[in-house]
Amino acid sequence: LPTFRASHTAEKILLLFMGLKCSYPFNCFCRGSFSEVYLVRERKTGNFYALKCVKKKQLHHSNLENEIRVLKSIKHDNVVGLEDFYETRTHYYLVMELVSGGELFDRILDRGVYTEKDASCVIKQVLEAVSYLHQNSIVHRDLKPENLLYYSPDENAKIMISDFGLSKMADHGVMSTACGTPGYVAPEVLAQKPYSKAVDCWSIGVITYILLSGYPPFYEENETRLFSKIMKAEYAFHSPYWDDISESAKDFIRHMLEKNPNKRFTTEQALSHAWIIGDTAHNDNIIQSVGEQMQKTFAKSKWKRVINATVVVSHMRRLQLAHADPPAPAQRGQSLQTGVCSVM
Repeated sequence: LPTFRASHTAEKILLLFMGLKCSYPFNCFCRGSFSEVYLVRERKTGNFYALKCVKKKQLHHSNLENEIRVLKSIKHDNVVGLEDFYETRTHYYLVMELVSGGELFDRILDRGVYTEKDASCVIKQVLEAVSYLHQNSIVHRDLKPENLLYYSPDENAKIMISDFGLSKMADHGVMSTACGTPGYVAPEVLAQKPYSKAVDCWSIGVITYILLSGYPPFYEENETRLFSKIMKAEYAFHSPYWDDISESAKDFIRHMLEKNPNKRFTTEQALSHAWIIGDTAHNDNIIQSVGEQMQKTFAKSKWKRVINATVVVSHMRRLQLAHADPPAPAQRGQSLQTGVCSVM
């Protein structure tokens, strides 16, 4: 590619070079911490895409190169795809599949009817996508509701997994870098022990719990207490919120939130569970209870999505001192990478 200056004019020239054009005035429709996303249209086909633009000088703050490497190696119906990639002297440009249906929680709150069966269908799609990733030796490591998007505004739109900034190509199956989002991270990660793809299954268990109750299984304003609960797998199915939820759903969650990663369900086992493939998921409307709890719990937590990594690491280290099992020694320079609400 020729070298362009980092300006909107240059970006317009690049769009022409790529055979793309902005469908509307050249304004950013989504802006994140390290990137901007533009709605673009392919001239030849008329198809719409999302163009993610990242300045190279900001790259040391992001995980873009890792995300590109992972996205180039995968293609699945429930994973936001990388359609093309361009590089100039100053920028990286990612032509991404356009996902316009909004976040998972927002769609649930907009619904008049929402059932266990609906939640089961969502989790099945997530499991199928994560199973594909695991088969290709990729661990997402930051699965959470904010990274689950609907493909389009259509009522029956599919679920898409996004944000692969913290994902890892684990050829040997074992990882040690502490990363993820507090509340969704597995006990073995907090204990700074070597871990595997089982961490994704734990996160899916947390998401399932939230989809059926509207609140997380592990919740504390104080992060030290939060991590302590997670490391003990200390949660409950509280009344009255869980009174009308099927025993099959609770059994599924217990297998996903198993403290021992060797006993925890794999994606294949989860996909074979009756709550996913059978008819055990209830069809009662639970939108009132779930919706109320979601609004209470997550409306006030949106501003907390970016977590101070230094603070979290200090909490983890204090927890380790009191933990029964001695943690694996941290590698030099090891730190906790926290999940960030990103644009694509």
